[in-house]
Amino acid sequence: MRAIRFEQTGGPEVLQLIDAPTPTPGPSQVLVRHVAIGVNFIDTYHRTGLYPVKLPCIPGGEAAGDVEAIGERVTRFKVGDSVAYAGGFGAYAECNVVPETRLVAVPPSLGPVAAAAALLKGMTVEFLLRRCHPVRAGETILVHAAVGGVGQLMVQWAKALGAEVIATVGSEDKAARARELGADHVILYREQDVAAEVKRITGGKGVPVAYDSVGKDTFDGTLGSLARRGLFVSFGNASGPPAPVPPGRLAQAGSLFLTRPTLFDYIATPEELDASAEALWDVLGSGAVKVRVGQTFPLAEARAAHEALESRSTIGASLLIP
Repeated sequence: MRAIRFEQTGGPEVLQLIDAPTPTPGPSQVLVRHVAIGVNFIDTYHRTGLYPVKLPCIPGGEAAGDVEAIGERVTRFKVGDSVAYAGGFGAYAECNVVPETRLVAVPPSLGPVAAAAALLKGMTVEFLLRRCHPVRAGETILVHAAVGGVGQLMVQWAKALGAEVIATVGSEDKAARARELGADHVILYREQDVAAEVKRITGGKGVPVAYDSVGKDTFDGTLGSLARRGLFVSFGNASGPPAPVPPGRLAQAGSLFLTRPTLFDYIATPEELDASAEALWDVLGSGAVKVRVGQTFPLAEARAAHEALESRSTIGASLLIP
C-alpha cells in the first residue's frame, strides 16, 4: 500500500510517500481500506515534534472507509461495513489496522467522506460544548478560529443549543463565512482588541466560557474576555504554545478556571466513543450542523495539505484522498 511517513521531525518537507506492506489485523483488530483521511492540526504537532512520537511515523488519526478484513474475536463489525475512527496513528495510508473498540459505524445517509471530515472534529465539539462545559441556551460564548474545521462545527452546534456566539477570525472573508454559520458577533483578532470587544458586546461582563485552539497569539485576549469565575478551554496551539501561566494570574483575573482537555479522555471507553459519535451523527442528520469539506488533496500531496493548514489558508475540513 502507499503511505506517508516521516523519519525525522521538521517542516512539511519531511513527509515522504512510501510503499509499505499492507498490515494484517490481529485479534480484536480490523483492517480498514480508506476512502477519505482527515487532516488535523494535531498531525502537524506530531510532525514538528511539539507532541513527541516514535519514529519513523505514519501520521494521521482520522479516516473512514470499508472493513476489508477482521481478526479473531472481532464482534462489532464485519467485512464490508462502512466505518470511521479518530485517534492513534497510521491514517495517512491506503489502509490501516485499528482496534475494533476505536471504530464507529458510519450511517449510510452520511457516507465516508463526510464522516472523515467530521468525526474527530465533531466529537471534539461534542465534548467541549456538552461535557467540558455544558453550554446552556442564552449563554454567550467565545469561539476562536471560527471558520476552521472545528470552529465551523462549533459555531453551528452552539447556535443549535441556543447560545449567543462571539466568533474570532483572521480576515474579512472569514468574517463573512462566520456570519453565514450563524455567529452573532465577529471579531477580527489580528486588527481588534479581542478582550475589549468581548467586554463591549457583553456590557462589561465577559463570557462564562471561551474556546481557544489558536494558542500563543490569542491567549491573553482570551483570558481578558472571561467573566468572573469563567472557564478558559485551551484545546489547541495553532500559533504555537502559550507561555506558562502562574496560578495567581487566574485569581487576579476573577478566580478563573483553565483547562487543557483532549478528546481521548472523553472517549476513553467504547461506550463513551459510541455515545459521542451518535450525538454527532444525530446533529448532522437533523441538519442543524453541516460539515463543509473545504479542500481535498491526493494522498501523495500530504505536504501541500500541511502547508495549507499551517498557513491558516484553509476553510472547513481538509481531506486526503487515497
